[in-house]
Amino acid sequence: MFRIWGKVIKDGKIINQVTYESADKFSYSSFFTYLADICQALDIATPVLMKTHIFNYAKFNTVRFIPRDFAEPVDFDKLVLENIVL
Repeated sequence: MFRIWGKVIKDGKIINQVTYESADKFSYSSFFTYLADICQALDIATPVLMKTHIFNYAKFNTVRFIPRDFAEPVDFDKLVLENIVL
């Protein structure tokens, strides 16, 4: 079981947030699926996921997506995903 806290931040304030929870075991190969589900729940576009994003999440338990990581224009400063340690 794992949890990921997704936050949309604009001007230093959280404007939208969601906690993604799954009973399955965490897998880095399924990280894009987790990201897509979180973005769907937040009603935002899904960013381009690169290897460095996965490495940052693995090493620091957090990853940040900025507007240039999205193919579509977005109206926020960053999307932050954080691992919630159980």
